This record gives sequence, structure tokens and C-alpha cells, in this order.
Amino acid sequence: MNIKWNPSEYKSGFSFVNKYGEDVLELFSLREGSFVCDLGCGRGELTSKLKAMGYEALGVDASEDMIKAAGDAYPNIKFEWGNGLDFKLPKKADGIFSNAVFHWIDGSLQEKLIKNISENLRQGGELVCEFGGKGCADKVHNTLREIFEKRGLSYTYEFYFPTIGEYAPMLEKQGLRVVYAALFDRPTPQPKGLRGWIEMFDKKPFENIDTELKNNIISEAEDALRPVLFSGEQWIVDYVRIRLKAVKL
Repeated sequence: MNIKWNPSEYKSGFSFVNKYGEDVLELFSLREGSFVCDLGCGRGELTSKLKAMGYEALGVDASEDMIKAAGDAYPNIKFEWGNGLDFKLPKKADGIFSNAVFHWIDGSLQEKLIKNISENLRQGGELVCEFGGKGCADKVHNTLREIFEKRGLSYTYEFYFPTIGEYAPMLEKQGLRVVYAALFDRPTPQPKGLRGWIEMFDKKPFENIDTELKNNIISEAEDALRPVLFSGEQWIVDYVRIRLKAVKL
């Protein structure tokens, strides 16, 4: 994962990530009692939804802080530390679910991720996922890149936002038949504003920059983007999502 999470900050200002993910759960067509892994479960909100749907749910996340927060919030659900590239489930899953996770993993590692997911699914098992798609937050990233370059700085960009045409063949290569795929715009209101979004989700470019310069860059980005991303009442980031369902052959 190309980011380290703060569970309390995530809960206080960015719970919309889980709220949007609830719709994705409806893509499952599994029987009650099926074993489903929530890969990249975070604080466990959607893992709890899986359990409420009647599934045997297990949450897996690469953040120890998130796993602890999830276990504290939902003591009746099992949560385990695990990395998407090499996690191993106690038994083959009937379903693997993932929301807003895959775009944090380098493009060079996506085939390894998919291979590991496929190996943890039983034949006929379902992968249901949503993550950032081609063009996600481009207005923000392009504006920040211009501001960085104007100052002689390099803008570090570590997101992976594919098209369906790029991603579906990788799934098929690992024995997963794509039965549903959609790429769509989802302009997303930001409760913490544009600054809050940048400070939570776009940390990498600012790692070696002092606080004053960071604040100046973000303020300049706000000024540049206000005409296109501020509604008059709230900031709305130009999200694009890719939503997929695939079945293990």
C-alpha cells in the first residue's frame, strides 16, 4: 500500500468511502453462510455489512492500526493483518470483496495481487470490487503537478487508475471471468474540503516539504480549482470509479 492510515482521522472526515461501498456489496450472488473476505477492510464497517447479509465474514487489512480499530468496533467479527499481495485465507473463499483499495497498489504489482486473490477463491467464487478508475481526481492531481513543477519540484504520483480494457485482461489471465464491469464518474463531496482531501489522500508529494511551503501549495491549488470543484457550498472532487465482478473458473 502506498499510504499509511490514521483510523480516527479516516472515521471523522472520510466515512463517505464506506458509504459508497455499500452499493458494491449488492453484486454478490452468494448463499447465506458463504465465507467472504473483505480485503482492505479498514475499520471494518463494510465487513460488518457482509456479516449482516448472512455471510461468514473475515476482514483483512495491511494496517495494524486499522485492524485494531476494526476489532475494537466489531468484536464479534474476526479481523487479521494481511497484505493483498501475499495474504492467505484459512480456507478458500466463496467471495472476496474490496472497496477503494486496489488503486493504492503499484501498477507493476497488480498481476501479483490478482493472482493471489484468484488463489484464495474457490472455483465459482466471486470477486466483487470497486476502486479508482482512469481519470480519477485528475483535476486535482494535474493542478498540483503544475504548481510543483513551477517551483522546480517533482510531483510524486503513486496511484493506479486503469480502464476496464486494461484491467479485465489481467483478471482473465488469472482465471477470473469478468461478468460485470463499469467505469463511471462519481463527483464526490468532501466534508473536510479540498485541503482535507489532499492531506488525507495525497500525502506522498509533500513528504519532504516544510509546512509553510505545503500550505502555500495547497492554498494555490484551492484558488486554481475553486471555479471548477467548489459548488459554492462544498468542495467536490472529480472521482472516477471502476466497479467489477468476476467469477473464478
